[in-house]
Amino acid sequence: MNIRIEPHTLLRANERGASEDEIIETINQGSDLIGKLGRIGKSKVFDFNNVRNGKFYEHKKLEVFYVIERDSIVTITVYVFYGKF
Repeated sequence: MNIRIEPHTLLRANERGASEDEIIETINQGSDLIGKLGRIGKSKVFDFNNVRNGKFYEHKKLEVFYVIERDSIVTITVYVFYGKF
């Protein structure tokens, strides 16, 4: 299925420390989530082992929410959480 990453999703990804490749990998390989208003989500934990906002984090977890329109996955937004998962 085609993945269409909306500009809003890329803006939020940039603000929150996620890449376009990580979004695609989360959609393709992540665990299922149930979102609000009939939205579908996927979650995936990535090794981070880096500093963000002055604090060291071992992992980052992406949650990508999307809808399916015809034959395409259309992203709504991405959330990024830092910690040890």
